[in-house]
Amino acid sequence: MTNPYTVRPAAARHLDGARRVMLDTFYREFGHGYRPEWHWDVVDLAGTYLLPARHTLIVALHGDEVVGTTAVRAGGPKSPPHPDRLARLYPDGSTAQLFRVYVDPAHRRRGLAGEMVARARRFVAADGGYRALYLHTDTRVAGAEKFWRSVAEPVFDARDGDPEHFQTVHFEIALS
Repeated sequence: MTNPYTVRPAAARHLDGARRVMLDTFYREFGHGYRPEWHWDVVDLAGTYLLPARHTLIVALHGDEVVGTTAVRAGGPKSPPHPDRLARLYPDGSTAQLFRVYVDPAHRRRGLAGEMVARARRFVAADGGYRALYLHTDTRVAGAEKFWRSVAEPVFDARDGDPEHFQTVHFEIALS
């Protein structure tokens, strides 16, 4: 039996589908919708991920349909909203940050997120200028913490116990 999925770097023809997966995630999964202060990159996916040499957008395809996304861009966590110590630990020049690791719910549990993250890690390692691959996740998203703990090491747990606030855990993925 052949695998109906392909994971690859995005091309211009994939951008509308990638944007759909991202926006669906913001509205349907996160429940807060598009927030320009957090999601500005989604408006200009080509300018953010395809044009800069040290950035990339990886997509999971089912046939020609984009069903998953993972993005890498240069720069560490900004402070605020993240703790200043993380901004110092992961400086902009030598840190790649993982963003938009989303899989359409109908296509989950097929290893797509793991394969996209593995490709992103290889991209970052091959760049030669990065020393770290950083990410953060809201652990209220079903399965997020378990997934990230399977591929990354936690570096800071920012959960405050208030279920109305983000329950953020920060991670690093080894490059070697």
